[in-house]
Amino acid sequence: MVRMIMHGCNGRMGQMITGIVAEDPNIEIVAGVDTYGGKKNDYPVFESLKDCNVEADVVVDFSNSSVVDSLLDSCVAKQLPCVLCSTGLTKEQLEKVDEASKKVAILRSANMSLGINTLLKLLKDATKVFAEAGFDIEIVEKHHNQKLDAPSGTAIALADSINEELNGEYEYVYDRSERRMKRPQKEIGISAVRGGSIVGDHDVIFAGQDEVITFSHTAYSRAVFANGSVSAAKFLAGKPAGMYDMADVIDSAM
Repeated sequence: MVRMIMHGCNGRMGQMITGIVAEDPNIEIVAGVDTYGGKKNDYPVFESLKDCNVEADVVVDFSNSSVVDSLLDSCVAKQLPCVLCSTGLTKEQLEKVDEASKKVAILRSANMSLGINTLLKLLKDATKVFAEAGFDIEIVEKHHNQKLDAPSGTAIALADSINEELNGEYEYVYDRSERRMKRPQKEIGISAVRGGSIVGDHDVIFAGQDEVITFSHTAYSRAVFANGSVSAAKFLAGKPAGMYDMADVIDSAM
């Protein structure tokens, strides 16, 4: 049984993960961390991980970037592996994540969905075939109208996965409105759509002569990210210091 601490337990994702873990016989939440105490949980809740005195195997973080520094310090001090899901980290914080991973196991991914991370692996194989054959590559992502960033981090991760197979030779293009020219071959177009309550929709298009191949992923609820983080927690518990990602979780299941 994996013993888990939910960091950010009273937020929307923290409560969703709490419900998922309650139905999983192989993992349990033994404590939570949150500065907001307005929710009733079946486990003790502390204001900071530093104050938490409950023994655990792993912590899952869905809080915010403002507390990541103290979270990392506590994880290192307690030798507690961490699944880091907070976004919007600064360059300095990312450097601190790298430093912390030299002392304790850290798993960080642009997207916690098992589906998206499987797609990242599939795109590498597809790129080897289609790019060589001269196919154009486009990515279209759709999200709700409250999302602040565009393109999404996931769209960039998809493009990066493709470009790794292309030795980084392709340019990312986000806007062609002021360009009057034919499409160069070595570019990846990335388009962002914002509207309604779309959770997350990503299409990767390989467009060739007389045929089009599209890889699609649709998230119908945020539960896909919660489920992925729980899988990551079970994978990371007991792992030695180092930097891990969701590809490692998927590889372990194959």
